[in-house]
Amino acid sequence: MSYQVLARKYRPKSFETLVGQDHVVRALTNALEQQRLHHAYLFTGTRGVGKTTLARILAKSLNCETGITARPCGVCSACTEIDRGRFVDLLEVDAASNTQVDAMRDLLDNAQYAPTVGRFKVYIIDEVHMLSKSAFNAMLKTLEEPPAHVKFILATTDPQKVPVTVLSRCLQFNLRQLASPTISEHLQNVLNQENITFEPAAISLIARAAAGSMRDALSLTDQAIAYGNQRVNEAKVRSMLGAIDQSYLYEILHALQANNGGELVEKAKQMEARSLSFEAALNDLANLLHQIAIAQSVPQSIADDLPERGQLLDLAQKLSPETLQLYYQITLLGRRDIGLAPDEYAGFTMTLLRMLAFAPTEKVADNKTEKTAVKSTENTQTQAPAKQAEPKPFKPIEKDAPRFEHSMASLGGNMHADPSSIVFDGNWRKLVEQNLKLGLARALAQNCELVSYDENSFTLRVSESQKHLVSANYQDKLSASINEYFGKKIRLNFEINAEANTPAKQNASQKAVVQSGVEASIMQDSFVQALMQQLDATIIPNSIKPN
Repeated sequence: MSYQVLARKYRPKSFETLVGQDHVVRALTNALEQQRLHHAYLFTGTRGVGKTTLARILAKSLNCETGITARPCGVCSACTEIDRGRFVDLLEVDAASNTQVDAMRDLLDNAQYAPTVGRFKVYIIDEVHMLSKSAFNAMLKTLEEPPAHVKFILATTDPQKVPVTVLSRCLQFNLRQLASPTISEHLQNVLNQENITFEPAAISLIARAAAGSMRDALSLTDQAIAYGNQRVNEAKVRSMLGAIDQSYLYEILHALQANNGGELVEKAKQMEARSLSFEAALNDLANLLHQIAIAQSVPQSIADDLPERGQLLDLAQKLSPETLQLYYQITLLGRRDIGLAPDEYAGFTMTLLRMLAFAPTEKVADNKTEKTAVKSTENTQTQAPAKQAEPKPFKPIEKDAPRFEHSMASLGGNMHADPSSIVFDGNWRKLVEQNLKLGLARALAQNCELVSYDENSFTLRVSESQKHLVSANYQDKLSASINEYFGKKIRLNFEINAEANTPAKQNASQKAVVQSGVEASIMQDSFVQALMQQLDATIIPNSIKPN
């Protein structure tokens, strides 16, 4: 028996097995169950997202011998013949190769006749935007007054080229590009059924390379299986795709963070020696910077089983948000302009050196980091004043606030500290930011206000705008962290209110006060004022940062 490629072997044959298009499936399922059938459907979307597959499933739903249904049986003659492409009342046309009016007229002349064996005569016209204007006009007459036994299912990757007169007579469904995690999950299911050994990192590479197309992903998987001799591993997939070894990119970011220009050039030379694509390297670097930014802003969104999770979170801690955004912007510009460079190596190294030249310099002194914003156009510098004293806590604890203590000697040593007593005075912000091991529960903890507490329970208030954080998963993780710290079971009670004085709100308020003070100090500085008056200099927006 000849080998059947994965894209055909695992082509969905029912709505339930179609991946990633739930919004379209739901609408069509409801319409079929309620017998609210339209005479023309238009499926739009990029290649490989399921337009033609969805059209064939809909054709089976309309002609299944069990009746019009959202769940065709798949075993009757109508269903099996449609799956094999032999159903006499299903006419599939590739508009890219049948653009002329005569071909469309010949096709539509048969529309007036009743179906031969099916309930409906179904016309599937793929890439319908390729039809000529005359062909569209010929089809339009049938669309305006269609026979009751005719259904049109049109598919296109470019709906902008379809005449408005045709669009207005169709129910239009836009099929989305598939997310990489969705593609990865489906590929893993396919490989498990095929008994093919694979590495998750390799599947992630294929999913990203597919750019939202499940068909492309399955075709690449077929290629990877052959390339890796029945194994899909990361190294072979990277070689097959011409992808950049991620270790180079992490090393480049560490060299940038260390302000090491020599190391940057050395890494670029190593990549050139391996004949790696520098344009692809900039694309992958932009993707990596995006992942780091996500890890920085929403660390709980980084999957625990992601191989690079530790490195992402480490760089998210080491790189400031403004530096990260600067690197990302320079990377995009470098990728755009690499074709204008003398060669790819020069374009790539100049992009890295530009990051080095324009990033805020960071120097360590007395365990404090000082940052200087550089205005490149005037060759001048503005430096923030010395670090101001940290403002007092947003809401001090009352002297008579209830307190409780718990002996650490009973914790079995899991706090790895000398036996002493834990005394809690109601300072929720300090508890959250200095004592608890929060992980994914940090977002919830930072957006809670401690309303009341005793030795056995905490009552926490969450503002209306953040109530989505009060999920069972986050509650369980926060409870586990608190229980671990105090060495006993503490019951958590949550209440939703319009406002809550949370650590996140306190931090934002404190940061705003400090920022305002620093900006005022810079603006009043005599040297800065002289530069602005004599050289017509300006201060870069958002470049003033507290020490």
